[in-house]
Amino acid sequence: AAEGSNEPIEAWDYRYYAEKVRKAKYDLGDDEVKPYLQLHKLREGMFWAAGELFGLTFTQVFDVPVYHPDVEVFEVTRDGARVGLWYFDLYARPGKHSGAWMSEYRTQQKLGGVSAIVSNNSNFIPAAPGEPVLISWDDAITLFHEFGHGLHGLNSNATYPSLAGTSVVRDFVELPSQLNERWLATHELLSRFAVHYRTGEPMPDALVRKILDARNFRQGFNTVEYLACAILDLEAHLSADEALDARAFERDALARLGMPREILMRHRLPHFGHVFSGEGYAAGYFNYIWADVLTADAAEAFEQAPNGFYDKPLAKRLLDDVLSVGNTIDAAEAFRSFRGRDPEIGALMRSRGFAEAAE
Repeated sequence: AAEGSNEPIEAWDYRYYAEKVRKAKYDLGDDEVKPYLQLHKLREGMFWAAGELFGLTFTQVFDVPVYHPDVEVFEVTRDGARVGLWYFDLYARPGKHSGAWMSEYRTQQKLGGVSAIVSNNSNFIPAAPGEPVLISWDDAITLFHEFGHGLHGLNSNATYPSLAGTSVVRDFVELPSQLNERWLATHELLSRFAVHYRTGEPMPDALVRKILDARNFRQGFNTVEYLACAILDLEAHLSADEALDARAFERDALARLGMPREILMRHRLPHFGHVFSGEGYAAGYFNYIWADVLTADAAEAFEQAPNGFYDKPLAKRLLDDVLSVGNTIDAAEAFRSFRGRDPEIGALMRSRGFAEAAE
């Protein structure tokens, strides 16, 4: 309507118009945010938060082998005792896998007193000599996310390596990583580490507010798009039809769901690589949103704690009941021990800006 047109918006128009609305409503661009997000300052922020929450200290070491000169290594200790080693492989290079991920080179185990060796891997582009690497807010979230996996591995305290660290059920493994993203947006961390690379001034409160307000933009679209894929994944794997016509199955299933025609599936069934390229996510694509349920509920526990996201007694429960136990106890019981009850979906609804249904 703003462009003088009253034509219906088709599915293929959505992202174009969504971006126009985002710019008009939030007026937020990377050029405004990046000067405050220096990669190495944010790394310091991650270390600081891990120290405040879990008593960890990160000290860079130079006498251990690395597989590339760019890789940085830190010894991780708690109260002077070694917890493990953390490798940070931060830059892109020829032959390196794209994206960002966490690896466990050695899994913690009590047998023989073996400590963890984990790495976080990214593909940032090196800056010019003497200049800091500046990253986007989305990349900062990813940085904290993968560090959450790293903390899961480092904080492990299990007897057997097959049950230690991140060796947990798939719909639980993303809880530590997604929860760790929440510390990036805390005032305590931003005021210390999100500082302008030239002036040293902290990110203005108005800019922080714009970033936080924009988090729920398109959440309705994204949630419907995702849920359609998760439901079709389950229905396809429950089908006994060996000669399943993927296109017809998808069309009929979406019609039963009442899927709006203006929203396309994120992954069409014939090329749904997550669930058909291996067994990892077969009948398990729902794991992402279930992890979001756990994350939102756990985050609300910190929001309601006396000292917020830096409440030490609650952080101790997170460490003892979730991060350290690996797969030695059932994931549902681990969450119940931490939260004091089963997870509730209402926290997810609130975190995504959805109105809860009246009881």
